Amino acid sequence: MMLPFEDLLWVAFYAVLAALVVACGALLLLHLLRGRSVAAQLIVLGAATVLATVSGIVVISLMMVLNDHDRAVVLAVVTAAAPVAMAVSVLLGRRLVAANRTLVDAVRSDRFEVPSVRLPAELAELSRELEAAYERLAESHRREQALEASRRELVAWVSHDLRTPLAGLRAMAEALEDEVVDDPETVHRYHGRIRTEVERLAEMVDDLFELSRIHAGALRLSRSRVGLADLVAEAVAGTEPLARAKGVRLHGGVSAGLPLQVDAAELGRALRNLVVNAIRHTPSDGAIEVTGEVRDGEALVTVADACGGIPEADLPRVFDVAFRGEAARTPGGGAGLGLAIARGIVEAHAGHIGVTNAGPGCRFIVRLPVV
Repeated sequence: MMLPFEDLLWVAFYAVLAALVVACGALLLLHLLRGRSVAAQLIVLGAATVLATVSGIVVISLMMVLNDHDRAVVLAVVTAAAPVAMAVSVLLGRRLVAANRTLVDAVRSDRFEVPSVRLPAELAELSRELEAAYERLAESHRREQALEASRRELVAWVSHDLRTPLAGLRAMAEALEDEVVDDPETVHRYHGRIRTEVERLAEMVDDLFELSRIHAGALRLSRSRVGLADLVAEAVAGTEPLARAKGVRLHGGVSAGLPLQVDAAELGRALRNLVVNAIRHTPSDGAIEVTGEVRDGEALVTVADACGGIPEADLPRVFDVAFRGEAARTPGGGAGLGLAIARGIVEAHAGHIGVTNAGPGCRFIVRLPVV
């Protein structure tokens, strides 16, 4: 026999009211257990679901005026189903706790790796994000170690390169002061040598100041429209005397040029550093070619020398601060700042600089955006 609609509404109302009472108690208990294990919270959730169902059934059985036998059957069925629901909650909680423990063990290991076991979707996504974060941290650590190694190497080399000219200056100054040398020719030679060493020290200090500006992000560019041919010609002209003194043939030319919106002074310094580095490592009677062209929307300046090539293991470190390689550790070889400065200036122009072994030596390529 169907119950009247009004009675059905009252049954539903009291069932919902009983379920709400149980839900409020469960929410309060979950709030108190919010810092405990997920398994404990799932047990509370399972118990609340079972109690809400039981309370609704009890309310319905009482309002429908069932006999004792029918009411006992209903309650027996619900009571039998309750342990099953609780067992499912406990098993789910244990599975989540085990997956969480696996993820925690992976995080605590020296090298994080995504666990091989199958994790729930949310924990699997968290595991992938942790792996990406660990990769970023490892890369940052490697960069930090490389920078620290470069800093130590820079301090060591600058100290070495400062000590040599300062010792010579001190010896020559003491000789002149004590009048150990008094003939005009020797005095004149000492004065010339002192001036040369002072200029060398001044260049070194200027390089350190420029490098500090680049690393601090304080390099300010005064851009203007400059022709690619003019930049190459000035770099060649500024280094021609050094090449001639060493007996190195220096050639330059531009096959196609367009105006560039660059800082002519800073970019000219970067190109001169590249050419000076090529002259320093190219033997006498060697040749250096400086060329410029426009290709694929980029201005390319190439400095090809005859240095004999760079070991493959050293190629990634060529532009590091104070790196000069084993073969370049000779007095007067510079502080190893020229290429680092060149890279900083080129990158400040939104360009890129690279080096490869080609032919009898190396090929440095500067890529700059064309206006």
